[in-house]
Amino acid sequence: MIKLLALDLDGTFLNSKGKISEANANAIRLAEERGVLVTIATGRRFRDARPVALEAKLNAPIISHNGALLKFAKSLETVNFSLINLETSLEILRVGREFGGDALVSTNPHTKGTLLYDTISADNIPLQKYIAWSKTFHGDEAEEAVHHVENLEKILHETEIIHISYSGKCAAMSEIQTLLQDELNDSVNILATIYPHLDFTLLDILPPDASKGIGVEKLALLNNLTAENVMVCGDNFNDLEMLEFAGTPVVMGNASPELLENPNYHQTLSNDENGVALAIEKFIL
Repeated sequence: MIKLLALDLDGTFLNSKGKISEANANAIRLAEERGVLVTIATGRRFRDARPVALEAKLNAPIISHNGALLKFAKSLETVNFSLINLETSLEILRVGREFGGDALVSTNPHTKGTLLYDTISADNIPLQKYIAWSKTFHGDEAEEAVHHVENLEKILHETEIIHISYSGKCAAMSEIQTLLQDELNDSVNILATIYPHLDFTLLDILPPDASKGIGVEKLALLNNLTAENVMVCGDNFNDLEMLEFAGTPVVMGNASPELLENPNYHQTLSNDENGVALAIEKFIL
């Protein structure tokens, strides 16, 4: 019996306009009434995912930062977190700088979290747009949410690092990912979220014991559940580990072709066709 439902956010639970559909919201309420714990498992940092979780009134902690941080949206209670150590963080920045990448460093698992950066390349338009969006999105908390520093290497000595990310064109990010994997081996977990039609890749460098799959497993164990009690929905490569873990893995109709071709995964409609609601109705209700 399914007792835990974990939903990827962008491209899954949210439609292409970034909204929660009424059908998805209603289906979640019905699942919760059946005693199911419902959460989101997202690559977003906690602060960026929290408003969605509050709107959805989820009854379980958010699995954010691709599994590195489990935290309740309303109470801000931190349930579990993993960190990248200082030495590894400095190596990540060194490799990225040699390649010309712009690092974003997510810090402080005990609060809503702060995103640090020092440089943004003139041609990194997606990152410029994200920084501008984030500052607007967080309003009065903008400075706490996204903070510019003179030198990331220096500030890393003074904070706890949850994850580091790079973003840019697919080919460039693939090259940085290869370099990081060669240099850092098992000291980190590197996840790529790839959007070929946009020629854009988000590269998340996480603690070695962090992934959406591990995050979902931690939440299951905390509630004395096994993989057979877990259902997940996702659409991209950073969802792969939780899809492999769950007893009921579901991929969206808009998912990456490689996920849709996997015969072990159930398929539902796209995020613009209330695919999450359909999956909940089929497997839970």
